[in-house]
Amino acid sequence: MSNCPCHSPPFHYLSFKSAPVGVDETEGRYGDVSVETCVHCGQKWLRYHVEYEAFTASGRRFRGLISDEQLVALKPEDAVPFLEKLLWYFKGGSYFGTAGERSSGAVRASL
Repeated sequence: MSNCPCHSPPFHYLSFKSAPVGVDETEGRYGDVSVETCVHCGQKWLRYHVEYEAFTASGRRFRGLISDEQLVALKPEDAVPFLEKLLWYFKGGSYFGTAGERSSGAVRASL
């Protein structure tokens, strides 16, 4: 693991430049998908954010490393399956009760 701030939660928005990929409408999630590039080391991260307005503490954020080659063919609906295949990713938000922690496996983005 790197010593760069992009590898150590909590993450600060000024540490990244963000570019939208689109909205994942799978199962009515309407998750925001973006690619964030670390301003310190240049590493690219796939970021997925979703929350359900009708439910308290439903905010969920996921962030996983992504290469330029992987990014070329990525569509918003591919984001969750992509993150689930990674060896690890960061998750956080009010749903998880944390600003960020390492995780792997299933991405709990749906209700």
